[in-house]
Amino acid sequence: MSQHLFINIVTPTAVAANNRGEGDGSTLSTLQKITVGNDQYTTVSAEAIRWGLREYLQNSNGADTNRAFNPDTDKYTFKADGNFSADTYIDDDLFGYMDAKKNKDNENATTKRRGALEVSRAISLDPYWGDIAFGSKGGEKGKTSIHSSEMHHTAYQYAIALTPDSLKDKNRAQIALDAIASVRHVGGNHARFLYDFRPESIVIRITEDPSPWIMNCFERVGNSVGCPKLVRLVEVKDVPANEIIVAGEIADTPYGKQLEALGVKVYRGVKEAVTAAKNTLKAGVKA
Repeated sequence: MSQHLFINIVTPTAVAANNRGEGDGSTLSTLQKITVGNDQYTTVSAEAIRWGLREYLQNSNGADTNRAFNPDTDKYTFKADGNFSADTYIDDDLFGYMDAKKNKDNENATTKRRGALEVSRAISLDPYWGDIAFGSKGGEKGKTSIHSSEMHHTAYQYAIALTPDSLKDKNRAQIALDAIASVRHVGGNHARFLYDFRPESIVIRITEDPSPWIMNCFERVGNSVGCPKLVRLVEVKDVPANEIIVAGEIADTPYGKQLEALGVKVYRGVKEAVTAAKNTLKAGVKA
């Protein structure tokens, strides 16, 4: 059976705003919203997270990355005149592609590949109560001088799934793990706004089970973050303890101690856990 890699991530708690682009002179909402029960939560699209992962690949594996973003021209460039190749390029392999132009051999077909790396939409851990800041641009004033920005002090949770067998080069799954631990400019964040999307805590599952089970396992507990759902999943053996790696600040909470007592590998450092997961993928055995 195929080996699957599932990851659930919670970011540090910080002030999110303007993560969809520039907003000078605009009254448009800068934070996307979703309603859960009776509360609104803010959300960041999977495409925005993929942007950050692509940026990591461009900066760390530029020679093997097809699509590159030029901040001076605000445009993308492609190697080999825009030709796609999952065999040659890591981003084409991980994220897939679709060229809407007619295929030369079949005028009714398009050149496309489904992305092997799946990313969920990120959802805030905390409800959004409508915090807004108003400001004015510097220099000469005009009718668009005054602008507003929505702000949300929160952490975001999102999940990633990857089946290495779906890749042309299975070793690229390890590069994806490095990217997840180092993602920065989610959605191409403007220079005036920085929100850290790296994992504050992370759950990694390497398994033959095709269902992740661990998605959305983090939740706000007081001023900290807990994972009671994950503890229960391991306790009832829906998720075997030897398939799980847990790391980050969650390791120093009672939930981390519970998971460790249940036989889960718990690391205080996220990068240490990523290294352990990469070694497990190399060995092709359970964690």
